[in-house]
Amino acid sequence: MKKVIFIIAAVCFVFGTVLEAGAGRLPQPVGDQHYVNNGSFDPQKVQLGKFLFFDKILSGNQNISCATCHFPSSHTSDGLTLPIGEGARGLSVTRDTGTGPDAVHERVPRNSPSIFNSGAREFDKMFHDGRVAVNAAAPSGFDSPAGPDLPSGLENLLAAQAMFPVTSGTEMAGQAGENTIADAAAANNLAGPGGVWEQLALRLQAIPEYVDLFKAVYSDVHVAGDITYVHAANAIGTFEASDWRADNSPFDRFLRGTKDALSPEAKRGMRLFYGQAGCSSCHSGLFQTDQQFHAIAMPQVGPGKGDNQPGYADGHDDFGRERVTGDAGDRFKFRTPSLRNIELTAPYGHAGAYDALQDVVRHHLDPVDSLFNYDQSQVSLPSRPDLDAQDFVVMNDPARLQAIADANELPAQKLREKSFADLMAFLRSLTDPDSVDLRKDVPPRVPSGLPVFD
Repeated sequence: MKKVIFIIAAVCFVFGTVLEAGAGRLPQPVGDQHYVNNGSFDPQKVQLGKFLFFDKILSGNQNISCATCHFPSSHTSDGLTLPIGEGARGLSVTRDTGTGPDAVHERVPRNSPSIFNSGAREFDKMFHDGRVAVNAAAPSGFDSPAGPDLPSGLENLLAAQAMFPVTSGTEMAGQAGENTIADAAAANNLAGPGGVWEQLALRLQAIPEYVDLFKAVYSDVHVAGDITYVHAANAIGTFEASDWRADNSPFDRFLRGTKDALSPEAKRGMRLFYGQAGCSSCHSGLFQTDQQFHAIAMPQVGPGKGDNQPGYADGHDDFGRERVTGDAGDRFKFRTPSLRNIELTAPYGHAGAYDALQDVVRHHLDPVDSLFNYDQSQVSLPSRPDLDAQDFVVMNDPARLQAIADANELPAQKLREKSFADLMAFLRSLTDPDSVDLRKDVPPRVPSGLPVFD
């Protein structure tokens, strides 16, 4: 009899959970099995990855680290509309554009995405356009801009992603003529002799503390010369997957059976999200993303990615997924972001166009109207006249705006203010309280001896 009662109770819970979602179906609770390595990581490897993530030794001019654009105090992003990369000083919203010959040459063209839960198995693509992706048929196991030059031995997608910011002149390598790593990057020499990855490995091999750490973590590292940048990337990916897992939000606790974990407002918002509002048509899955690409008329801010709509030659456009697939039908499509910790990770959009969560949510209710009535004052960027002149070239051009609007695939809909407030309550329920204060993730020092902070 007890077994029958238990089965009935379980069925009632599942049925009730589906009803809570209205027309949609809620995801299953997130568990260790949904993460690479089943969520279990070698503490020494995590520590090595943490050091590398915060160490400026991996940049050409030794003045910027991965953490600069993915800082814990900014919840693994940088709080800026667009990152200010190599050559600048400061962190997050206090970052400047640098001075003199070391000043930045341009803003990084796309918003710095958060890293939360990127170690989950369902994440099979990285970057806003998905240009690094899992592909078992590729020699390295991944598609990437490096093509066949991407080395083998990368343990997961996060490790593959970690191979590339160090190769970007704007992000970490520096400009040609400033250092030999920048020269190699400018020549697109990534994996060859004297290439970016070899030079970075040589730097790590010259630091005794790093040599000891790599030897302790990797069974195939016996002497300094055995260290490769693939080892470094694997450690960085391990740190990110371990420390920035976020699945203890009120919504997670609700899915695990704590029915009062959500407020009445959040429950109503959840029913909207998975029902009438249609949010889950794209924001589906365990982490509220379908891992696909959609055009939703997002404003284009900044220098662009070098693309040009017909009749233009200034490179200020960003064609998004089309840059990867070559399919014009993918123009202006960008990856659906996960919504976990979404209230912590402003600004929003591939170009960081929206500085407040409520504004980007309202954009989804009528993307075309929002695009044409975009408030340019909301960007969060350090000002410099020559850079400022590039920020709104596309947004100030009616023809270019119309092309973005024409590609929109998200229909407009109306939502009462009370319903909108409920939807916002649900989105806030996706915040893991353990992600609010990440100061513990910042090491006080790194093995190179370079400063962690400017």
